[in-house]
Amino acid sequence: MASKLTSAVKPFLRAQQHSLPANGHGSFIPQIRKLVFEFCDSWASSTNLRAYIHNHLEDIARANPHVEFVVRQRSCREPVIRGFYINNRDKVIGLKGFEVNGIDKKVQLLLDSSGAKIKPLKRLTVESKSEATRGIWSGLHVEEPFRI
Repeated sequence: MASKLTSAVKPFLRAQQHSLPANGHGSFIPQIRKLVFEFCDSWASSTNLRAYIHNHLEDIARANPHVEFVVRQRSCREPVIRGFYINNRDKVIGLKGFEVNGIDKKVQLLLDSSGAKIKPLKRLTVESKSEATRGIWSGLHVEEPFRI
């Protein structure tokens, strides 16, 4: 009788157990692709950025081999950092008045950022998957008034 029960049971077939690479599951795909440092060689506002480039940029570049680092001279312009991301967006941070430690924090901010638009957290907008009328229904604004 036991042999009849085992032959009657169908085998349990499992689906393939693998996942596609995505951020947070098995791998990490960095969102930033390029950082551009722009400064003026003669303006005093670019002094700290020039010091940062000479002393710290090589270490940051070695720690982040997936990012392309570009240093550009721009005459008579304030110092900025531009971050270019995979989603074809960019972020620009002006560095006028920042110390070397502040510049390091802003570079780290751009390296950790995703490049997505900033979304407000206070008011979450209503998003619907299907079209529907929205608003408050009132019995006073119909052809035949609502009766209880």
